[in-house]
Amino acid sequence: MEKVTDANWEQDVLQASGPVVVDFGATWCGPCKKLDPIMEQLAVEYEGRVKVRKVDVGVSPGVAQRYKVLSVPRVLFFKDGEVREQVNGLIAKDKLVEKFDNLLNG
Repeated sequence: MEKVTDANWEQDVLQASGPVVVDFGATWCGPCKKLDPIMEQLAVEYEGRVKVRKVDVGVSPGVAQRYKVLSVPRVLFFKDGEVREQVNGLIAKDKLVEKFDNLLNG
């Protein structure tokens, strides 16, 4: 799962060809640490179909502010540079799979 920063956000997420799922988190966030391995698994399972990216809100506060990320973890689902769906807090893998599939089929 690649990291995205304020510097490469535009190119890596908004101008990406195909869907992108972005996990906003922080090193100090307990639930984020529990979500990380799930997102890593999904990045492998959806490789070639969905790009999975990680943003550390402490490192890239600009992107976090732009999308009003006030609490973490928060997962945003992008298609054609627009947020199509979002999830706040720790979420089970099966629910995330459902959201990934919706993004691909929507």
